Amino acid sequence: MLNLLSGFVEELRRAGLPVSLTEHLDAAEAVHHIPIEDREALKYALGATMVKSASHWHAFETTFDIYFARGLGSGDDGPGGPPSGHQDADGRLRGEARGQQGGGGAMDQMTPEELAAMLYQALLQGDQQLMRLVARQAVTRFAGIEPGRPVGGTYYLYRTLRNLELDRVLERLVAQAKSERPDGDSLSALDERLLGDEYRGRVDQLRKAVEDEIRRRLVEDRGADALAKSVRKPLPEDLDVMHATRDELATLQRALQPLSRKLAVRLARRRRHRRRGPLDFRATVRRSLSTGGVPVEPRFRHPRPAKPEIVVIADISGSVASFARFTLHLVYAIQSQFSKVRSFVFVDGIDEVTRFFEQADDPAVAVQRINTEADVVWVDGHSDYGHALGVFYERWAKELTQRTSVLVLGDARNNYHATEDWVLAEVRKKARHLYWLNPEPRDYWGSGDSVIAEYGVHCDAVVECRTLRQLERFVGDLE
Repeated sequence: MLNLLSGFVEELRRAGLPVSLTEHLDAAEAVHHIPIEDREALKYALGATMVKSASHWHAFETTFDIYFARGLGSGDDGPGGPPSGHQDADGRLRGEARGQQGGGGAMDQMTPEELAAMLYQALLQGDQQLMRLVARQAVTRFAGIEPGRPVGGTYYLYRTLRNLELDRVLERLVAQAKSERPDGDSLSALDERLLGDEYRGRVDQLRKAVEDEIRRRLVEDRGADALAKSVRKPLPEDLDVMHATRDELATLQRALQPLSRKLAVRLARRRRHRRRGPLDFRATVRRSLSTGGVPVEPRFRHPRPAKPEIVVIADISGSVASFARFTLHLVYAIQSQFSKVRSFVFVDGIDEVTRFFEQADDPAVAVQRINTEADVVWVDGHSDYGHALGVFYERWAKELTQRTSVLVLGDARNNYHATEDWVLAEVRKKARHLYWLNPEPRDYWGSGDSVIAEYGVHCDAVVECRTLRQLERFVGDLE
């Protein structure tokens, strides 16, 4: 068991969960107090010791289901065994289902109609043991699992569910519930919705049972480590913003707000704790007179912490639009930690969009208005960093001060236009800091029409920033 737990912890770390040695030891201690056969209790006990963020729970749960698959090696349903039987379309109890494992024996002789009737009864009664028996038989018949094939099981799940036609079964269940109402007594809209939600919940349980059965068989075939590697997905903070799917973008959006709160607290704490300024030479010498001229107690000037100003210049052309959107969301969320935040967006033209954030309570609304109302097209709507930076310098560079940190967001792909990198040299002289955040992998920098090298020589730092984790690390270092 300890070897299994060690493998489980190592996979969690490979997936990105920060599991320390102390937490590993706490999990090992928890195992001694939890019945191993109680999977739910074991899962939540291990989760309590190793999961520190709600956004990490899905990755933990997937890994747990692989390493502690139900009935691994036996096909058993766990405590209580398989159901005592099921009813066919005629309502007769079929006891031959008792004790069958892996869908073998009499279960293999079932006709498609009998399996469909068994599925219907499982969903009608909400019988989870019967659902697992149906799931096992359905996977045997429909999944077509190929031993040794390096897949994560999504295709097998699709094939199984397609043959079960769960949508039609759901419609039949709702229709039967309606027909069983007394004559003339129809369901209210609320009752119908609640009934549908109940049956959809049972259908989801069946889907989970099918997924568990597929996963159990893949683990038996290839081992937990190999399967975990094939289904491993990055955590929300490690998703590549540039290539995220719609669902992944929604996940990023949910993770952004707690991240922004954490960063705001961190910036405020760091600024509050800076109690020591530069050495006060005169006060130190005066203090040393009481100790024979030996500066035993150096004196320091009291710092006057001030919130810095921040200027964001973001490329919102199609290639980096998603990255710019999430960065603007984050800057908006932590703007309370800066005395002034000004935002500019560009493609080949440039426009200040600070007003959109000031007028909107929801940053998503502001970003939507930026995409539709900002004047960012000068000629053809293709990225022209040189022209956009030149216009910025002409209109707004005089407003930069030594309290201003300038962030430029973009991939520096300039479509072979003039770079006008002198603008960044002048901006760097006027501002306190100049940073460039590039969402492209570092290996791609300088290839094709990328001019990041010409711009980078004028910046304090050029940072690869493709994920929320990298963005968090960068913002946390801002001064």
